[in-house]
Amino acid sequence: MTVLRIGNFSGFYGDRADALREMLTGGEVDVLTGDYLAELTMLILGRDRLKDPAAGYARTFLRQLEDCLGLAHERGVRIVTNAGGLNPAGLAVAVRQLAERLGIPVRVAHVEGDDLTAQHPGALAAHAYLGGFGIAECLRDGADVVITGRVTDAALVTGPAAAHFGWQPGEYDRLAGAVVAGHVLECGTQATGGNYSFFREGDVRRPGFPLAEIHADGSSVITKHPGTGGFVDVGTVTAQLLYETGGARYLGPDVTARLDTVRLSQDGADRVRIEGVRGEAPPPTLKAGLNRLGGFRNEVAFVLTGLDIEAKADLVREQLGDALAKSPPNEVRWDLVRTDRADADSEETGSALLRLVVRDPDQQVVGRALSGAAIELALASYPGFHVLAPPGKGAPYGVFEDVYVPHGAVDHVAVLHDGRRVIVAAVPAQDTLVTDELPQPPLPEPLPSGPVRRAPLGLVAGARSGDKGGNANVGVWVRSEEAWRWLVHELTVDRFRQLIPESEGLPVSRHVLPNLRAVNFVVTGILGAGVAAQHRFDPQAKALGEWLRSRHLDIPEALL
Repeated sequence: MTVLRIGNFSGFYGDRADALREMLTGGEVDVLTGDYLAELTMLILGRDRLKDPAAGYARTFLRQLEDCLGLAHERGVRIVTNAGGLNPAGLAVAVRQLAERLGIPVRVAHVEGDDLTAQHPGALAAHAYLGGFGIAECLRDGADVVITGRVTDAALVTGPAAAHFGWQPGEYDRLAGAVVAGHVLECGTQATGGNYSFFREGDVRRPGFPLAEIHADGSSVITKHPGTGGFVDVGTVTAQLLYETGGARYLGPDVTARLDTVRLSQDGADRVRIEGVRGEAPPPTLKAGLNRLGGFRNEVAFVLTGLDIEAKADLVREQLGDALAKSPPNEVRWDLVRTDRADADSEETGSALLRLVVRDPDQQVVGRALSGAAIELALASYPGFHVLAPPGKGAPYGVFEDVYVPHGAVDHVAVLHDGRRVIVAAVPAQDTLVTDELPQPPLPEPLPSGPVRRAPLGLVAGARSGDKGGNANVGVWVRSEEAWRWLVHELTVDRFRQLIPESEGLPVSRHVLPNLRAVNFVVTGILGAGVAAQHRFDPQAKALGEWLRSRHLDIPEALL
């Protein structure tokens, strides 16, 4: 059968508004996918739904569609998106109303069954990650627009591929290939030079959005429309493959994709071929994400300028400590960020920041009591006292938690454009696989000894990092066999802990992916209760990999 061209026009809620039009007009495409959901987004939509039960979906998608629905209809391009969030049925109704107002004959279907909130009292939103076969059912019935709630990001690609090629559950290698392609596409321009370690190798001022040419055997080519910005090479695809992953087994509701079998090759300018992906049966349970309100949070950042930085910080801690002791918050965290330089030529570069973050179930404890105590120090503390912004009354923060439920605990339903409801059969227990960690693959011979130079890791290695709940992953890769022989022996868990002191005392695992010349580290618990809790300075670990690349170690001169 013919190649299926699937593009992406959104990697998150708030992505480039004109991307849908750019993808529709920039070249040939059969299906366009929009990914709007993340752990934090589900919390945001949950709070929207508290204010308005008819809300809970990504409203920006409707604005994009109003501008482009006629164009998509003219060109025969189908649209699949998880913008339905917590209310896919509501968004489907809104799309139909939009199409009727514009006079465009569009068949709209949606997928539901992911919502488990009623089964988890106290949760603001609890949603299982569904697979792609509900999407496939809608497309096979002729839908032009398919709206989903919480499906896996890759399901936006596996669903259209299964519909187009007639794949059935159990065709694991084909499905795994589509999962890998979907994982590359899901974050939009991160596959075309955005957020890329070696960004100076191309023009990334306005990267084009990616697309995948998917074949019937599950292999694919990642590319972009001609003339759009950014670039696609083995490095940009490798970086995205490592983003927010763990071990060699990438678990999903339809298939477990083996990332250690992925083979990448340059297939021409801005074209990377993905092949060789093997798949296994999915695990016996579905992942579900629970979002709940954790309490209230407040923050103040004191600016410490010039001399005696440590003494100034000690004074503030002591002064505010007395005030906080009267009604102590559940959690108090101080961080002194030494951004100051000696003999600085500007006040800003001569200043450090002392951050105080407090959390408590009671808004009053973190609100007026803290803000009053902090501001009262304005004329009674260290010389040069000022803050970046006055503390507020305390804002709610969220907590994310993973739970796992049997496939049969979820009613996966495709609601077709004419209202018919089709049950998507749960995966039978005998067709699932309980997975263990794979044994470490054989390592190449280390490089022979020779002269070394103290230098940043990033001179020879790229990295990409991200979050999964309270955990962070850092994928590190190199681009030559010689560099791989050095990296895989040098960047051990112990060395990682030395370079990233925050990981000391936390579980750290390392996963070796020889085909990608990559090692992937997972640091458990470094993000606390997840991004919405804002546990650390970089709450989604987006820059953790770049910090690692900046750390110095002894690198063979032959690689520099």
